[in-house]
Amino acid sequence: MKILLVNPEYPDTFWSFRHALKFVSKKAAFPPLGLLTVAAMLPSGFELKLIDMNTTKLKDKDIKWADLVFISAMVVQRESAKNVLELCKKLGARTVAGGPLFTTEYEDFTCVDHLVLNEAEITLPQFLSDLQNCTPQRIYTSDQLADISKTPLPKWDLVNMKKYSSMSIQYSRGCPFDCEFCDIVVLNGHMPRTKSKEQIERELDAVRAAGWNGSVFIVDDNFIGNKRKLKSEILPAITEWSRTRKFPFSFYTQASINLADDDELINLMVKANFNMAFIGIESPNEESLAECGKTQNQSRNLVDAVKKLQHMGIEVQAGFIVGFDSDSQSVFQEMINFIQKSGIVTAMVGLLHAPAGTRLYKRLKKEDRITGDFGGNNTDYSINFIPKMNRNLLVAGYEKVVNTIYSPKQYYDRVKTFLSEYRPRPKSAWKFRTEHISALIRSVWILGIKEKGRGYFWKLMTWTVFRKPRLFPLSITCAIYGFHFRKIARGAAIG
Repeated sequence: MKILLVNPEYPDTFWSFRHALKFVSKKAAFPPLGLLTVAAMLPSGFELKLIDMNTTKLKDKDIKWADLVFISAMVVQRESAKNVLELCKKLGARTVAGGPLFTTEYEDFTCVDHLVLNEAEITLPQFLSDLQNCTPQRIYTSDQLADISKTPLPKWDLVNMKKYSSMSIQYSRGCPFDCEFCDIVVLNGHMPRTKSKEQIERELDAVRAAGWNGSVFIVDDNFIGNKRKLKSEILPAITEWSRTRKFPFSFYTQASINLADDDELINLMVKANFNMAFIGIESPNEESLAECGKTQNQSRNLVDAVKKLQHMGIEVQAGFIVGFDSDSQSVFQEMINFIQKSGIVTAMVGLLHAPAGTRLYKRLKKEDRITGDFGGNNTDYSINFIPKMNRNLLVAGYEKVVNTIYSPKQYYDRVKTFLSEYRPRPKSAWKFRTEHISALIRSVWILGIKEKGRGYFWKLMTWTVFRKPRLFPLSITCAIYGFHFRKIARGAAIG
């Protein structure tokens, strides 16, 4: 059979980095790891083609070529996924859909021929068996969780790595925590399921053999969910693998703030060449943290925890939320103060949303406060429930936060705060690539000449050259990110 795998387009969001990627001539941040993994589960006799709509235009001839069109999407890709399905229906193509969007909202997609939901390791073989016997059903679902130690290597030959700024692998699924607003545990459960060190070594070998040499995003829900295995097996294995190959990759991931409590774990991560982690800070308001069940963030000095990670070699990216029932109008300035003081350069601030299936959604549904679907974009001005705070005041306060933290003065000041604190590992040498030349030239032209607020750019560059010359490439990267964040903030306000 001929199988077309389609990754729908992401809208222009905080995490798309679309405006930043233009500086290095890349099309997307990272490839569709889920579809590449699904492709590896298909029979060897199938002919496969993958279209990532974030890098390549989907054409009618691609759909007409296929016997089946596989579509996987996250919630934020909903509109693009609907457009793809409409086109497939128009062209008479048979569709198979899965992934988080369809697993949580399958009832809304009556036009899909076959829904292969939940984890593909369990439901896809059932579909393929029925397909071979000419008895495929419409819906395949399971409440079982997959043994990911048996998950195959992604088929990296299906993508052009040159179009992406980073590659991605997965080590674990699931998170031990139970934040009220989070749908991770709905999809992947509380108990972290992990791969073996041999699997991780094979995955790294596969990415390297495909020609990659750069950053690798370990996409886990919470990388440190199983600290014991990380410290005793995985991180030592990654370090040895990297050492024998002269550290071809730098790594970044997602973790919880309790990482800051474990010096041994931090040092092992830095030794393995991890230099960044996204952490859900959510709020400086202790009552709001208690409300949403963010127990790991409570009763601690969050600024000190962030600065400790920075000082030990881990740049902290972070998520923040306003709109909790416990939030008062003082939370907006408190959040601005926190972000500026902590030096968190990449600070994603969003209005609270209630994704389907979460404890938050169920509570608000019971209180008759749900007003619509979760859009998947955490940084627009929409909200899908009735907040306790007056909605106009909430949106105005949110707008104040975003416009403040990404205005040139505050943003470049925050970069300086971060660079002052950051201590990268001594051997993590910056690797020059040809795209860095164009990034430097474009940053000087756009940020240093064209953009309003260019004086702050030059002040940061001058400060970096004289005070932190080793971090000059990172300073340029942060400046480029700021350009993207300002574009997103303005676009969301207009939208």
